[in-house]
Amino acid sequence: MTITQTHRHSDAARADWVRACRVDDLEPSWGEAVLLRMRQIALFLLSPREVYAVAHEDPAGGAPVMARGIVGSRGDRPTVASPLHKEVYDLGTGECFTDPALALRTFRTRIVGGFIEIELGDG
Repeated sequence: MTITQTHRHSDAARADWVRACRVDDLEPSWGEAVLLRMRQIALFLLSPREVYAVAHEDPAGGAPVMARGIVGSRGDRPTVASPLHKEVYDLGTGECFTDPALALRTFRTRIVGGFIEIELGDG
């Protein structure tokens, strides 16, 4: 069974899935940065079947640090807090809870044969 996380940046017509790493390469509730097609992406494994991918760049300051953010939740919504500016983002939607003017780019993920794949698409 595969879990796919949805987000607002998806366009199924341009789906371009790229293998990132093995699920076993990630520690639960810790972020890791991957470089895929010249994009830095932060991956978060929350359970063996729940993986989130977001831009590694902090929307507030532009530094590539989001994989070092603090994983948490707001209700049933998984979050990551920027390690520099402490803004809190929804891992599924990219919405910023602490500053509505900010948003974190999110990417759809899926698990295929023990590997995490990320949908890159355009941009």
